[in-house]
Amino acid sequence: MNSSSGSRTRAAGAVLHGTALAMGLFWAAPAFADDVIRIVSPYQTTTLDPMRSAAAGNIETYGQLYSRLLRRNSETGALEPGLAEKWEISPDGKTYTFHLRDGQFSDGSPITAGDVAFSLDRIRSDKKSAYPAPLGSVESVTAADAKTVVITLKSAFAPFLGNAEIWNMGIVSKADVEKRGEESAFATVPVTSGPYEVKQWKPNEKLVLEPNPHYWRKGYPKSDATVELIEIASPETRIAMLKAGEIDVVRAVPWAQIDELKAAEAVDMRLEPSTTIYMILLNHKREPFSNLKARQAAGMAIDNKAMAAAITRGYAEPANTTLPGSVDFHDKDYPGIPHEPAKAKELLAESGMAGREVKILATADAPSQQTALLIQAQWQAIGLKPVIVNVDGGAWWDATGKGDYDAAANWWYNETPDPDLAVRWAVCGSCGSNSYNTFYANPKVDALVEQGTKEADQAKRAEIYKEIQKITTEEVAQIPLYYAPNAVAYSKRLQGLELTPSLQWTLEETSIGQ
Repeated sequence: MNSSSGSRTRAAGAVLHGTALAMGLFWAAPAFADDVIRIVSPYQTTTLDPMRSAAAGNIETYGQLYSRLLRRNSETGALEPGLAEKWEISPDGKTYTFHLRDGQFSDGSPITAGDVAFSLDRIRSDKKSAYPAPLGSVESVTAADAKTVVITLKSAFAPFLGNAEIWNMGIVSKADVEKRGEESAFATVPVTSGPYEVKQWKPNEKLVLEPNPHYWRKGYPKSDATVELIEIASPETRIAMLKAGEIDVVRAVPWAQIDELKAAEAVDMRLEPSTTIYMILLNHKREPFSNLKARQAAGMAIDNKAMAAAITRGYAEPANTTLPGSVDFHDKDYPGIPHEPAKAKELLAESGMAGREVKILATADAPSQQTALLIQAQWQAIGLKPVIVNVDGGAWWDATGKGDYDAAANWWYNETPDPDLAVRWAVCGSCGSNSYNTFYANPKVDALVEQGTKEADQAKRAEIYKEIQKITTEEVAQIPLYYAPNAVAYSKRLQGLELTPSLQWTLEETSIGQ
Protein backbone atom coordinates (compact mmCIF):
# COMPACT_ATOMS: atom_id res chain seq x y z
CA MET A 1 0.00 0.00 0.00
CA ASN A 2 1.34 3.46 -0.56
CA SER A 3 0.46 6.94 0.54
CA SER A 4 1.21 10.38 -0.77
CA SER A 5 1.03 11.72 2.78
CA GLY A 6 3.25 9.16 4.44
CA SER A 7 0.77 9.00 7.30
CA ARG A 8 -0.28 5.43 6.98
CA THR A 9 -1.39 2.71 9.09
CA ARG A 10 -0.86 -0.40 8.13
CA ALA A 11 0.83 0.03 11.45
CA ALA A 12 0.04 0.26 15.10
CA GLY A 13 2.61 2.92 15.76
CA ALA A 14 0.51 5.67 17.31
CA VAL A 15 0.30 6.50 20.98
CA LEU A 16 -3.38 6.41 21.87
CA HIS A 17 -5.35 7.75 24.79
CA GLY A 18 -7.80 5.86 26.93
CA THR A 19 -9.18 5.52 30.41
CA ALA A 20 -7.43 3.31 32.91
CA LEU A 21 -9.44 0.85 34.97
CA ALA A 22 -8.26 -1.60 37.57
CA MET A 23 -7.90 -5.17 36.35
CA GLY A 24 -10.73 -7.39 37.55
CA LEU A 25 -9.83 -10.60 39.30
CA PHE A 26 -13.06 -12.43 38.56
CA TRP A 27 -15.56 -12.59 35.75
CA ALA A 28 -18.57 -10.43 36.57
CA ALA A 29 -22.17 -11.14 35.71
CA PRO A 30 -22.92 -9.70 32.26
CA ALA A 31 -24.17 -6.11 32.35
CA PHE A 32 -24.88 -5.75 28.65
CA ALA A 33 -27.52 -3.38 27.29
CA ASP A 34 -29.73 -5.09 24.72
CA ASP A 35 -29.86 -1.99 22.54
CA VAL A 36 -26.11 -1.21 22.47
CA ILE A 37 -23.16 -3.05 20.92
CA ARG A 38 -19.87 -1.87 22.44
CA ILE A 39 -16.56 -2.48 20.63
CA VAL A 40 -13.31 -1.52 22.35
CA SER A 41 -10.14 -0.97 20.34
CA PRO A 42 -6.76 0.73 20.81
CA TYR A 43 -7.20 2.42 17.45
CA GLN A 44 -8.67 5.91 17.23
CA THR A 45 -11.20 7.52 14.94
CA THR A 46 -9.51 10.80 14.03
CA THR A 47 -11.57 11.92 11.02
CA LEU A 48 -14.94 11.04 9.48
CA ASP A 49 -13.77 11.95 5.97
CA PRO A 50 -12.96 8.67 4.17
CA MET A 51 -10.39 10.43 1.99
CA ARG A 52 -8.30 11.92 4.75
CA SER A 53 -6.69 9.10 6.71
CA ALA A 54 -5.35 5.58 6.40
CA ALA A 55 -5.19 4.92 10.15
CA ALA A 56 -6.50 1.60 11.47
CA GLY A 57 -9.26 3.10 13.61
CA ASN A 58 -10.51 5.19 10.70
CA ILE A 59 -10.46 2.23 8.33
CA GLU A 60 -12.78 0.32 10.70
CA THR A 61 -15.09 3.35 10.94
CA TYR A 62 -15.35 4.17 7.24
CA GLY A 63 -16.85 0.79 6.43
CA GLN A 64 -19.82 1.52 8.70
CA LEU A 65 -20.49 5.02 7.36
CA TYR A 66 -19.91 4.86 3.61
CA SER A 67 -21.01 2.37 0.96
CA ARG A 68 -18.85 1.59 -2.05
CA LEU A 69 -19.64 0.61 -5.62
CA LEU A 70 -18.93 -3.01 -4.75
CA ARG A 71 -18.95 -4.95 -1.51
CA ARG A 72 -17.03 -8.06 -0.50
CA ASN A 73 -19.04 -11.02 0.80
CA SER A 74 -17.74 -11.61 4.33
CA GLU A 75 -18.31 -15.37 4.09
CA THR A 76 -16.94 -16.14 0.61
CA GLY A 77 -14.64 -13.16 0.03
CA ALA A 78 -16.23 -12.68 -3.41
CA LEU A 79 -16.91 -9.24 -4.86
CA GLU A 80 -20.64 -8.50 -5.11
CA PRO A 81 -22.82 -5.58 -6.22
CA GLY A 82 -22.85 -2.65 -3.80
CA LEU A 83 -24.15 0.75 -4.81
CA ALA A 84 -23.56 -0.50 -8.34
CA GLU A 85 -26.09 -3.23 -9.07
CA LYS A 86 -24.24 -4.26 -12.26
CA TRP A 87 -21.29 -3.27 -14.42
CA GLU A 88 -19.65 -3.95 -17.77
CA ILE A 89 -16.00 -4.01 -18.80
CA SER A 90 -14.94 -3.07 -22.33
CA PRO A 91 -13.09 -5.71 -24.42
CA ASP A 92 -9.82 -3.82 -24.09
CA GLY A 93 -10.18 -3.78 -20.27
CA LYS A 94 -9.89 0.02 -20.09
CA THR A 95 -13.51 1.14 -19.59
CA TYR A 96 -15.75 0.15 -16.67
CA THR A 97 -19.42 1.16 -16.79
CA PHE A 98 -21.26 0.97 -13.46
CA HIS A 99 -25.05 1.12 -13.20
CA LEU A 100 -26.23 2.42 -9.82
CA ARG A 101 -29.18 1.10 -7.85
CA ASP A 102 -31.77 3.46 -6.33
CA GLY A 103 -29.87 4.30 -3.17
CA GLN A 104 -30.20 7.17 -0.72
CA PHE A 105 -27.92 9.03 1.65
CA SER A 106 -28.74 9.24 5.35
CA ASP A 107 -30.53 12.56 4.75
CA GLY A 108 -32.86 10.89 2.24
CA SER A 109 -31.32 12.48 -0.87
CA PRO A 110 -30.59 10.18 -3.85
CA ILE A 111 -27.12 8.76 -4.43
CA THR A 112 -26.22 9.71 -8.00
CA ALA A 113 -23.43 9.12 -10.49
CA GLY A 114 -22.35 12.71 -9.77
CA ASP A 115 -21.74 11.76 -6.13
CA VAL A 116 -19.66 8.76 -7.21
CA ALA A 117 -17.54 10.81 -9.63
CA PHE A 118 -17.06 13.51 -6.98
CA SER A 119 -16.04 10.99 -4.31
CA LEU A 120 -13.57 9.08 -6.47
CA ASP A 121 -12.03 12.23 -7.92
CA ARG A 122 -11.38 13.52 -4.39
CA ILE A 123 -9.51 10.31 -3.57
CA ARG A 124 -7.36 10.22 -6.67
CA SER A 125 -6.51 13.91 -7.13
CA ASP A 126 -7.02 15.89 -3.91
CA LYS A 127 -3.71 16.87 -2.27
CA LYS A 128 -5.15 15.88 1.13
CA SER A 129 -5.99 12.37 -0.03
CA ALA A 130 -4.23 9.89 2.28
CA TYR A 131 -4.23 6.98 -0.14
CA PRO A 132 -4.74 7.69 -3.86
CA ALA A 133 -2.73 4.67 -5.04
CA PRO A 134 -5.71 2.29 -5.64
CA LEU A 135 -7.01 4.71 -8.28
CA GLY A 136 -3.61 5.38 -9.82
CA SER A 137 -4.63 3.58 -13.01
CA VAL A 138 -7.68 5.81 -13.56
CA GLU A 139 -7.72 8.32 -16.42
CA SER A 140 -11.19 9.76 -15.76
CA VAL A 141 -14.45 9.26 -13.84
CA THR A 142 -17.58 10.65 -15.47
CA ALA A 143 -21.31 10.61 -14.82
CA ALA A 144 -22.91 9.55 -18.13
CA ASP A 145 -26.31 10.13 -16.54
CA ALA A 146 -27.77 10.17 -13.02
CA LYS A 147 -27.39 6.39 -12.63
CA THR A 148 -24.39 5.57 -14.85
CA VAL A 149 -20.73 6.02 -13.94
CA VAL A 150 -18.02 5.50 -16.56
CA ILE A 151 -14.46 4.96 -15.33
CA THR A 152 -11.73 5.00 -17.96
CA LEU A 153 -8.31 3.56 -17.16
CA LYS A 154 -4.96 4.57 -18.62
CA SER A 155 -4.39 0.92 -19.52
CA ALA A 156 -5.87 -2.45 -18.63
CA PHE A 157 -5.46 -3.02 -14.88
CA ALA A 158 -6.28 -6.49 -13.50
CA PRO A 159 -6.84 -5.51 -9.82
CA PHE A 160 -9.21 -2.59 -10.52
CA LEU A 161 -12.52 -4.04 -9.29
CA GLY A 162 -10.95 -5.14 -6.02
CA ASN A 163 -9.43 -1.69 -5.55
CA ALA A 164 -12.86 -0.08 -6.05
CA GLU A 165 -14.07 -1.91 -2.93
CA ILE A 166 -11.46 -0.90 -0.37
CA TRP A 167 -12.08 1.27 2.72
CA ASN A 168 -11.49 4.78 1.30
CA MET A 169 -13.73 4.28 -1.76
CA GLY A 170 -16.89 5.16 0.18
CA ILE A 171 -19.34 7.48 -1.55
CA VAL A 172 -20.01 10.86 0.05
CA SER A 173 -22.66 13.48 -0.75
CA LYS A 174 -21.35 16.04 -3.24
CA ALA A 175 -24.21 18.42 -2.42
CA ASP A 176 -23.53 18.30 1.32
CA VAL A 177 -19.76 18.74 1.01
CA GLU A 178 -20.21 21.68 -1.34
CA LYS A 179 -22.92 23.24 0.86
CA ARG A 180 -21.23 22.91 4.26
CA GLY A 181 -17.63 22.92 3.10
CA GLU A 182 -15.19 20.05 3.39
CA GLU A 183 -14.24 20.62 7.03
CA SER A 184 -17.79 21.17 8.37
CA ALA A 185 -19.32 18.34 6.35
CA PHE A 186 -17.20 15.75 8.17
CA ALA A 187 -16.72 17.55 11.50
CA THR A 188 -19.52 16.02 13.57
CA VAL A 189 -22.46 14.45 11.73
CA PRO A 190 -21.62 13.67 8.10
CA VAL A 191 -24.19 12.61 5.52
CA THR A 192 -23.51 8.88 5.09
CA SER A 193 -24.24 6.21 2.50
CA GLY A 194 -23.44 3.12 4.58
CA PRO A 195 -25.33 1.03 7.12
CA TYR A 196 -24.84 3.54 9.96
CA GLU A 197 -24.89 7.27 10.63
CA VAL A 198 -23.21 9.23 13.41
CA LYS A 199 -25.20 9.79 16.58
CA GLN A 200 -22.34 11.29 18.60
CA TRP A 201 -18.58 11.68 18.23
CA LYS A 202 -16.30 12.37 21.18
CA PRO A 203 -12.76 12.40 19.73
CA ASN A 204 -10.22 10.43 21.79
CA GLU A 205 -13.09 8.67 23.56
CA LYS A 206 -15.77 7.08 21.40
CA LEU A 207 -17.84 7.23 18.24
CA VAL A 208 -21.53 6.37 18.62
CA LEU A 209 -23.37 5.08 15.55
CA GLU A 210 -27.03 4.34 14.86
CA PRO A 211 -28.64 2.50 11.93
CA ASN A 212 -29.11 4.54 8.75
CA PRO A 213 -32.84 4.25 7.94
CA HIS A 214 -32.14 5.00 4.25
CA TYR A 215 -29.47 2.31 3.78
CA TRP A 216 -29.79 0.63 0.38
CA ARG A 217 -29.67 -2.94 1.78
CA LYS A 218 -33.24 -3.29 2.95
CA GLY A 219 -33.49 -5.14 6.27
CA TYR A 220 -29.96 -4.11 7.26
CA PRO A 221 -28.48 -3.52 9.75
CA LYS A 222 -30.16 -6.62 11.15
CA SER A 223 -30.15 -5.11 14.64
CA ASP A 224 -31.59 -1.74 15.68
CA ALA A 225 -28.85 -1.47 18.31
CA THR A 226 -26.69 1.59 18.68
CA VAL A 227 -22.99 0.85 18.18
CA GLU A 228 -20.25 2.40 20.32
CA LEU A 229 -16.68 2.29 19.02
CA ILE A 230 -14.71 2.98 22.20
CA GLU A 231 -11.00 3.88 22.27
CA ILE A 232 -8.96 2.38 25.10
CA ALA A 233 -5.17 2.29 24.75
CA SER A 234 -4.44 -0.03 27.68
CA PRO A 235 -4.80 -3.74 26.85
CA GLU A 236 -5.26 -4.51 30.56
CA THR A 237 -8.18 -2.09 30.69
CA ARG A 238 -9.79 -3.57 27.58
CA ILE A 239 -9.69 -7.07 29.04
CA ALA A 240 -10.92 -5.88 32.45
CA MET A 241 -13.94 -4.23 30.80
CA LEU A 242 -14.74 -7.47 28.97
CA LYS A 243 -14.45 -9.44 32.20
CA ALA A 244 -16.75 -6.97 33.94
CA GLY A 245 -19.40 -7.43 31.27
CA GLU A 246 -19.19 -3.76 30.28
CA ILE A 247 -18.40 -4.33 26.59
CA ASP A 248 -19.11 -6.83 23.82
CA VAL A 249 -15.95 -6.93 21.74
CA VAL A 250 -12.22 -6.44 22.34
CA ARG A 251 -10.04 -5.68 19.35
CA ALA A 252 -6.29 -6.48 19.48
CA VAL A 253 -6.35 -8.97 22.34
CA PRO A 254 -2.79 -9.36 23.71
CA TRP A 255 -1.27 -12.74 22.84
CA ALA A 256 -0.71 -13.48 26.52
CA GLN A 257 -4.46 -13.18 27.24
CA ILE A 258 -5.74 -15.48 24.50
CA ASP A 259 -5.62 -18.78 26.40
CA GLU A 260 -7.46 -17.30 29.38
CA LEU A 261 -10.19 -15.84 27.19
CA LYS A 262 -10.56 -19.09 25.27
CA ALA A 263 -11.47 -20.75 28.56
CA ALA A 264 -14.06 -18.10 29.49
CA GLU A 265 -17.60 -19.43 29.13
CA ALA A 266 -19.23 -16.16 28.03
CA VAL A 267 -16.50 -15.22 25.52
CA ASP A 268 -15.92 -16.31 21.94
CA MET A 269 -12.15 -15.80 21.55
CA ARG A 270 -11.27 -15.91 17.85
CA LEU A 271 -8.11 -15.80 15.77
CA GLU A 272 -9.59 -14.45 12.56
CA PRO A 273 -7.92 -14.53 9.12
CA SER A 274 -5.90 -11.46 8.22
CA THR A 275 -3.45 -10.17 5.64
CA THR A 276 -1.18 -8.77 8.37
CA ILE A 277 2.58 -9.18 8.22
CA TYR A 278 5.02 -8.13 10.95
CA MET A 279 8.46 -7.22 9.70
CA ILE A 280 11.64 -5.27 10.40
CA LEU A 281 12.11 -2.17 8.28
CA LEU A 282 15.72 -1.49 7.27
CA ASN A 283 16.82 1.93 6.05
CA HIS A 284 18.46 1.40 2.66
CA LYS A 285 19.41 5.10 2.41
CA ARG A 286 22.40 4.88 4.72
CA GLU A 287 24.95 2.49 6.19
CA PRO A 288 24.95 -0.13 7.45
CA PHE A 289 21.80 -1.28 5.60
CA SER A 290 22.54 0.40 2.30
CA ASN A 291 24.99 -2.53 2.06
CA LEU A 292 23.41 -5.75 0.71
CA LYS A 293 25.68 -8.09 2.68
CA ALA A 294 24.93 -6.19 5.91
CA ARG A 295 21.19 -6.57 5.25
CA GLN A 296 21.60 -10.26 4.51
CA ALA A 297 23.61 -10.65 7.70
CA ALA A 298 20.90 -8.87 9.68
CA GLY A 299 18.25 -11.13 8.15
CA MET A 300 20.17 -14.35 8.83
CA ALA A 301 20.75 -13.29 12.45
CA ILE A 302 17.00 -13.17 13.13
CA ASP A 303 15.30 -16.38 14.25
CA ASN A 304 11.78 -15.47 13.20
CA LYS A 305 10.38 -18.87 14.22
CA ALA A 306 11.56 -18.34 17.78
CA MET A 307 10.36 -14.71 17.72
CA ALA A 308 6.88 -15.72 16.54
CA ALA A 309 6.72 -18.31 19.30
CA ALA A 310 7.98 -15.93 21.99
CA ILE A 311 5.94 -12.87 21.05
CA THR A 312 2.67 -14.44 19.85
CA ARG A 313 2.71 -17.60 22.01
CA GLY A 314 2.77 -19.60 18.78
CA TYR A 315 -0.44 -18.08 17.39
CA ALA A 316 1.29 -16.47 14.40
CA GLU A 317 3.01 -18.21 11.49
CA PRO A 318 6.68 -17.40 10.74
CA ALA A 319 6.90 -15.34 7.54
CA ASN A 320 8.84 -16.63 4.55
CA THR A 321 8.58 -13.73 2.06
CA THR A 322 8.12 -9.97 2.04
CA LEU A 323 4.39 -10.37 1.25
CA PRO A 324 1.54 -11.37 3.60
CA GLY A 325 0.94 -15.11 3.65
CA SER A 326 -2.76 -14.91 2.79
CA VAL A 327 -2.64 -12.73 -0.34
CA ASP A 328 -3.14 -14.29 -3.76
CA PHE A 329 0.03 -15.71 -5.31
CA HIS A 330 1.93 -15.89 -2.02
CA ASP A 331 4.80 -18.32 -2.59
CA LYS A 332 4.31 -20.70 0.34
CA ASP A 333 7.11 -22.96 -0.94
CA TYR A 334 9.80 -20.29 -0.85
CA PRO A 335 12.28 -21.26 1.91
CA GLY A 336 12.64 -17.75 3.34
CA ILE A 337 15.72 -16.18 4.92
CA PRO A 338 17.63 -18.94 6.74
CA HIS A 339 18.57 -18.49 10.39
CA GLU A 340 22.35 -18.90 10.21
CA PRO A 341 24.14 -16.78 12.84
CA ALA A 342 27.60 -18.03 11.89
CA LYS A 343 27.06 -17.20 8.22
CA ALA A 344 25.57 -13.84 9.28
CA LYS A 345 28.73 -13.01 11.22
CA GLU A 346 30.87 -13.82 8.16
CA LEU A 347 28.70 -11.69 5.86
CA LEU A 348 28.78 -8.76 8.27
CA ALA A 349 32.58 -8.94 8.40
CA GLU A 350 32.72 -9.05 4.59
CA SER A 351 30.43 -6.01 4.40
CA GLY A 352 32.83 -3.92 6.50
CA MET A 353 29.92 -2.98 8.78
CA ALA A 354 30.88 -4.99 11.87
CA GLY A 355 30.83 -2.85 14.99
CA ARG A 356 28.49 -0.27 13.43
CA GLU A 357 25.87 1.31 15.66
CA VAL A 358 22.31 0.56 14.60
CA LYS A 359 19.42 2.69 15.89
CA ILE A 360 16.28 0.60 16.37
CA LEU A 361 13.14 2.73 16.69
CA ALA A 362 10.53 1.39 19.12
CA THR A 363 7.26 2.66 20.55
CA ALA A 364 6.28 2.19 24.19
CA ASP A 365 3.82 -0.69 23.91
CA ALA A 366 4.94 -4.04 25.29
CA PRO A 367 5.05 -6.00 21.97
CA SER A 368 7.19 -3.29 20.36
CA GLN A 369 9.58 -3.29 23.30
CA GLN A 370 9.80 -7.07 23.36
CA THR A 371 10.45 -7.21 19.62
CA ALA A 372 13.14 -4.51 19.79
CA LEU A 373 14.93 -6.33 22.62
CA LEU A 374 14.94 -9.62 20.70
CA ILE A 375 16.28 -7.89 17.58
CA GLN A 376 18.94 -6.14 19.64
CA ALA A 377 20.17 -9.38 21.21
CA GLN A 378 20.38 -11.25 17.90
CA TRP A 379 22.18 -8.45 16.06
CA GLN A 380 24.57 -7.91 18.93
CA ALA A 381 25.52 -11.59 18.68
CA ILE A 382 26.80 -11.14 15.11
CA GLY A 383 28.84 -7.99 15.76
CA LEU A 384 26.50 -5.03 15.30
CA LYS A 385 25.99 -2.44 18.05
CA PRO A 386 22.20 -2.05 18.21
CA VAL A 387 20.72 0.76 20.32
CA ILE A 388 16.98 1.00 21.05
CA VAL A 389 15.57 4.51 20.55
CA ASN A 390 12.14 4.91 22.19
CA VAL A 391 9.74 7.30 20.44
CA ASP A 392 6.02 8.02 20.36
CA GLY A 393 3.91 7.11 17.35
CA GLY A 394 4.11 10.51 15.67
CA ALA A 395 7.89 10.60 15.99
CA TRP A 396 8.07 7.03 14.65
CA TRP A 397 6.27 8.01 11.45
CA ASP A 398 8.23 11.22 11.13
CA ALA A 399 11.61 9.49 11.49
CA THR A 400 10.83 6.58 9.18
CA GLY A 401 9.31 8.89 6.57
CA LYS A 402 12.46 11.02 6.53
CA GLY A 403 14.79 8.02 6.61
CA ASP A 404 16.17 9.16 9.96
CA TYR A 405 16.56 5.68 11.45
CA ASP A 406 18.38 2.39 10.86
CA ALA A 407 15.75 -0.23 11.73
CA ALA A 408 12.20 -0.41 13.08
CA ALA A 409 9.79 -3.29 13.59
CA ASN A 410 6.15 -2.80 12.67
CA TRP A 411 3.23 -4.32 10.79
CA TRP A 412 1.09 -3.64 7.76
CA TYR A 413 -1.84 -5.35 6.09
CA ASN A 414 -3.26 -5.55 2.58
CA GLU A 415 -6.77 -4.28 1.87
CA THR A 416 -7.57 -6.87 -0.80
CA PRO A 417 -6.60 -10.48 -1.58
CA ASP A 418 -4.83 -9.19 -4.70
CA PRO A 419 -1.11 -8.52 -4.05
CA ASP A 420 -0.83 -5.39 -6.21
CA LEU A 421 -1.36 -2.88 -3.40
CA ALA A 422 0.94 -4.92 -1.15
CA VAL A 423 3.91 -4.79 -3.51
CA ARG A 424 3.28 -1.13 -4.28
CA TRP A 425 3.31 -0.34 -0.57
CA ALA A 426 6.15 -2.52 0.63
CA VAL A 427 8.73 -3.11 -2.12
CA CYS A 428 8.14 -0.68 -5.00
CA GLY A 429 10.64 2.15 -5.14
CA SER A 430 8.73 4.20 -7.72
CA CYS A 431 5.18 3.83 -6.35
CA GLY A 432 5.15 6.71 -3.88
CA SER A 433 5.65 4.88 -0.57
CA ASN A 434 9.46 4.62 -0.65
CA SER A 435 8.92 0.88 -0.20
CA TYR A 436 7.29 1.52 3.18
CA ASN A 437 9.92 4.04 4.19
CA THR A 438 12.80 1.61 3.67
CA PHE A 439 13.86 3.39 0.46
CA TYR A 440 14.48 0.01 -1.16
CA ALA A 441 14.53 0.43 -4.93
CA ASN A 442 15.13 -2.13 -7.65
CA PRO A 443 14.10 -1.11 -11.21
CA LYS A 444 13.48 -4.76 -12.12
CA VAL A 445 11.03 -5.14 -9.23
CA ASP A 446 9.28 -1.90 -10.20
CA ALA A 447 8.91 -3.18 -13.78
CA LEU A 448 7.48 -6.48 -12.50
CA VAL A 449 4.97 -4.57 -10.34
CA GLU A 450 3.62 -2.84 -13.45
CA GLN A 451 3.72 -6.06 -15.47
CA GLY A 452 1.66 -7.81 -12.80
CA THR A 453 -1.23 -5.38 -13.19
CA LYS A 454 -1.44 -5.76 -16.95
CA GLU A 455 -1.27 -9.57 -17.08
CA ALA A 456 -4.73 -11.15 -17.33
CA ASP A 457 -3.52 -14.76 -17.25
CA GLN A 458 -3.62 -15.86 -13.59
CA ALA A 459 -0.85 -18.45 -13.92
CA LYS A 460 1.46 -15.85 -15.46
CA ARG A 461 0.53 -13.33 -12.77
CA ALA A 462 1.43 -15.92 -10.14
CA GLU A 463 4.91 -16.30 -11.63
CA ILE A 464 5.41 -12.51 -11.68
CA TYR A 465 4.57 -12.17 -7.98
CA LYS A 466 6.69 -15.18 -7.07
CA GLU A 467 9.64 -13.51 -8.77
CA ILE A 468 8.95 -10.26 -6.88
CA GLN A 469 8.94 -12.18 -3.59
CA LYS A 470 12.15 -14.03 -4.45
CA ILE A 471 14.09 -10.90 -5.43
CA THR A 472 12.91 -8.73 -2.54
CA THR A 473 13.41 -11.41 0.10
CA GLU A 474 16.89 -12.30 -1.19
CA GLU A 475 17.83 -8.62 -1.26
CA VAL A 476 16.26 -8.20 2.21
CA ALA A 477 14.02 -5.28 1.27
CA GLN A 478 12.58 -5.92 4.76
CA ILE A 479 13.08 -8.77 7.21
CA PRO A 480 9.83 -10.80 7.36
CA LEU A 481 8.93 -11.87 10.91
CA TYR A 482 5.47 -13.47 11.06
CA TYR A 483 1.94 -13.54 9.68
CA ALA A 484 -0.50 -12.70 12.46
CA PRO A 485 -4.23 -13.40 12.71
CA ASN A 486 -6.65 -10.78 14.07
CA ALA A 487 -7.11 -11.65 17.77
CA VAL A 488 -10.63 -10.56 18.71
CA ALA A 489 -12.77 -11.52 21.72
CA TYR A 490 -16.58 -11.42 21.34
CA SER A 491 -19.48 -11.73 23.71
CA LYS A 492 -21.42 -14.86 22.84
CA ARG A 493 -24.64 -12.84 22.82
CA LEU A 494 -23.68 -11.49 19.37
CA GLN A 495 -24.29 -13.43 16.17
CA GLY A 496 -22.85 -12.56 12.78
CA LEU A 497 -20.14 -10.14 13.88
CA GLU A 498 -16.56 -10.54 12.73
CA LEU A 499 -13.57 -8.45 11.70
CA THR A 500 -12.76 -9.22 8.07
CA PRO A 501 -9.19 -9.47 6.73
CA SER A 502 -9.70 -5.98 5.28
CA LEU A 503 -10.37 -4.62 8.81
CA GLN A 504 -14.11 -4.16 8.31
CA TRP A 505 -16.65 -5.00 11.02
CA THR A 506 -19.69 -6.93 9.76
CA LEU A 507 -21.98 -4.93 12.04
CA GLU A 508 -24.80 -4.75 9.53
CA GLU A 509 -24.93 -8.57 9.58
CA THR A 510 -25.01 -8.69 13.39
CA SER A 511 -27.92 -9.69 15.58
CA ILE A 512 -28.19 -9.87 19.38
CA GLY A 513 -29.24 -13.11 21.05
CA GLN A 514 -30.49 -13.70 24.57
